[in-house]
Amino acid sequence: MNARPVDAAPYLTLKLAHALFKKAPSALSDEERLRVADVAERQCIIEMRLLGTPEAAGVILREDAIAHALAEIRARFTSDAEYHADLALNGLVHETLREAIIRDLKVEVVLEKVGSRAAPVDDTEVEIFYLMHPERFTAPETRTLRHILLTINDEMANSDRASVWTRINDIRERLLRAPERFNEQALKHSECPTAMNGGLLGELPRGKLFPEIDQVAFALAEGELSAIVESPMGFHLLRCDAIKGGSGLIPLASVRERIRQHISDGRRRTAQKAWLAALLRTR
Repeated sequence: MNARPVDAAPYLTLKLAHALFKKAPSALSDEERLRVADVAERQCIIEMRLLGTPEAAGVILREDAIAHALAEIRARFTSDAEYHADLALNGLVHETLREAIIRDLKVEVVLEKVGSRAAPVDDTEVEIFYLMHPERFTAPETRTLRHILLTINDEMANSDRASVWTRINDIRERLLRAPERFNEQALKHSECPTAMNGGLLGELPRGKLFPEIDQVAFALAEGELSAIVESPMGFHLLRCDAIKGGSGLIPLASVRERIRQHISDGRRRTAQKAWLAALLRTR
């Protein structure tokens, strides 16, 4: 068996600590450190086998790709001193880190070569996928909604349930007479942060609001004001500004290339996994 590449494990520790836990290796807990060490050991074995294959021979990397990868690692640290100290703590210096990154990038290139062997996706396969997964290509109905919220607090004057109901009912009566005043009334009376923007909740699909509110919101016609709705937050008035979508399947022409890419990505991953599994079985 070939010797382990110099500094592969220290670099993988640095890389995996960030990838798995968004931490420097020195900040890992004991449990996290064991997890990183286990994954790094397995990655080292794969790397050794992979870099000894014919596919890895003759791989030439661009200098700007190497520089970019180094810059990404350096950007995780606030200073050069912290950067070099952390490298030293992991048995690395800038030069050996660079060598390890070159190996890492070569692994990516080899896997890209292997993945490119996967069969191309033809139009029939795209169409079959589209027809078999209509739920993925249905444009959901969304509504642009505004609301006015008054909260209930029996410990505060004029905020008990009966008083709040009277206040929000008065607001509703004003809005029935003058619908154009919704933004003004939201700014003046609503106890939700959205009051600063005329009560705007935004463009929302079903299921993003409290069920009580959601049910009422998606029964409103465009421009319609709701009855008073109660949720765990308090009493609401809703207005639907606009209704969008809900028109059925997105045309195949609009998603054809996205589907092709999705199937292609899956095939590439499958080809890579099969190649690696065969490689690891080889002695």
